[in-house]
Amino acid sequence: MFHLPIRPRRNRKSEGIRGLIRETSLSAANLIYPMFVQEGTENTPIPSLPGCTRWSVAGLVEECRRLIDLGITTVDLFAVVPDDKKTPTADEAWNPDGIIPQAINALKNALPDITIMTDVALDPFNSDGHDGIVEFRPDGTYEILNDETIEILCRQALCHADAGADIISPSDMMDGRVAAIRATLDSEALDNVSILAYTAKYASALYGPFRGALESSPKAGDKKTYQMDPANIREALREAELDINEGADMLMVKPATLYLDVIAAMRSHCNLPIAAYHVSGEYLMLKSAAASGWIDERSATLETLLSIRRAGADMILTYAAPQAAQWLREQ
Repeated sequence: MFHLPIRPRRNRKSEGIRGLIRETSLSAANLIYPMFVQEGTENTPIPSLPGCTRWSVAGLVEECRRLIDLGITTVDLFAVVPDDKKTPTADEAWNPDGIIPQAINALKNALPDITIMTDVALDPFNSDGHDGIVEFRPDGTYEILNDETIEILCRQALCHADAGADIISPSDMMDGRVAAIRATLDSEALDNVSILAYTAKYASALYGPFRGALESSPKAGDKKTYQMDPANIREALREAELDINEGADMLMVKPATLYLDVIAAMRSHCNLPIAAYHVSGEYLMLKSAAASGWIDERSATLETLLSIRRAGADMILTYAAPQAAQWLREQ
């Protein structure tokens, strides 16, 4: 026997002791479920996101009843928009009779205690597939117009808030949009509506399945002039300072698992709640590996979500939310 007065394994010798000293927890209350809602009465499975659905309004309400039973009380709504309603100026984005206001009204009437977050960006509504208004030039180049886009984002945010949204979540990455949305909401006595800012949304290769779900890929070019360079972390902290000063209530890092260092840095840098978006590509990698039999889906998914919490995220947006909540209940 070695003389080892310090044996760290003593703190790991039983589940009871491991539970006593566990530093990070994961529960259904930490999970937000991104949901896609479409016109009509059909609920359509999404090929690019196994286990996820484009919901009708009625189907959305019934699925949210199930989510609440699982302990998930917050959903994030994304609009699936038919091509004939997409325009270069994204006019459908602020239609008070549009699919998102319809969904908010239906959910609040049926489930008044549910917390509704809505995505605020133009790409589902923009015929050019960008998060902002596109100006095409005679020489073939183009620019995403920042200030003109913000005017439309404010109308969209006001439309959602008027319908009863609890949290507005601008995902567009335009400069100054948090301040403009905050001022717009406050001017209409909607100062109780929260803003969860996509503070550090990176120009990631992992958004493909999501764009397939919404059919919202850019028709030309990419999103690198407004989404962040994956090489940068100090820039994320600068964006955090700006969003805090502009009135954001919560900040987000997106994607999550490839950017755990950014989550940790933001957690150290500020005191606002931090959200992390476990994006479609991250979700699909787990699903695909599990389908191939190389990993255990339950263990790998819960470990992944726990790692995001450990990095400093207070809440996680994930397509795995319903299944993860069920697994957590069974533990």
